[in-house]
Amino acid sequence: MTVAYQHFGIIGAGAWGTALAATLCRAGRDVTVWSHNPANVSDINGAHENKRHLPGLILNQKIKATGDFADIAKADVLLFATPAQHLRRIARELAAVKNIRADVPVIIAAKGIELHSSKFMSEILEEEMPKRATAILSGPSFAIEVAAGMPTALTLAVKDKMLGEKLAESLATPSFRPYLTDDIVGAQLGGAIKNVLAIACGIVTGRELGENARAALITRGLAEMMRLGQSLGAKSETLMGLSGLGDVLLTCSSAQSRNMSLGIELGEGQTLDAILQRRTSVAEGVPTAEAARSLAEKRKIDMPVVASVAAVLAGTVSIDRAIADLLSRPLKTEMY
Repeated sequence: MTVAYQHFGIIGAGAWGTALAATLCRAGRDVTVWSHNPANVSDINGAHENKRHLPGLILNQKIKATGDFADIAKADVLLFATPAQHLRRIARELAAVKNIRADVPVIIAAKGIELHSSKFMSEILEEEMPKRATAILSGPSFAIEVAAGMPTALTLAVKDKMLGEKLAESLATPSFRPYLTDDIVGAQLGGAIKNVLAIACGIVTGRELGENARAALITRGLAEMMRLGQSLGAKSETLMGLSGLGDVLLTCSSAQSRNMSLGIELGEGQTLDAILQRRTSVAEGVPTAEAARSLAEKRKIDMPVVASVAAVLAGTVSIDRAIADLLSRPLKTEMY
């Protein structure tokens, strides 16, 4: 059996970062969580609760929070749980911390595609913190259930098999099971596109179009994901696994999903600005929709569901027009 990494430095104290901190603590690891928000740091250290993102859940007192990157510099593993659109800036700031060892591996738990570049999180990390051993953690996982210790299985994607085994051993608990793959691209693609599809499914629910429509949307959305994945060299088994189909099923089937709930509110007639203004959490599908649309356009991949969501979010097409356009597309064979 491999010797597990002991000290994890988690960058990001939102719901997901906090849930992973709770999981790692159950696994017997030492955990330091970095947050840009002083109130978060104070709540975690003092009340042992993330009152902003996971209110009511009492955290292990061994979890330490900080607002200083120097406090996570000695960690054995760095884990990014920041919003996807902020990962580049935070990685750049972290890279400037002098005493972070070059051999420390990084796990990316952020799900999304960068808006202005259409790049995946691993590409951004390579640009800002080059030559780091990088893993992707993705899959069907509501933060509150993970934090509470409920059974969860995810994909852990890493090129180096020995590193993957050591990271999996470090993360695993009886209720938290990582499955290994070497498909870095596939694991990230599924985690990003499912958020866009969840917004679409929420719109269908908010418009009361029925379960048949939602099932069709999930299936055709998955076909779009497969087409884009094939062009990027992702493995079909990854996209049909936990980080692809598994995450799609979870996120597109429950209003507990930030992205699906946003779609429901849009479908009910609320404006995007009004929805975002009253939220404290990030719906990654909003910026990822346009990033994915742009990426598909560059690679000449047909992704009508993703393109429709991007257009609705941008305000260039109404929801009713987008639905009508999708339903009026030419009939064809069912192939992804």
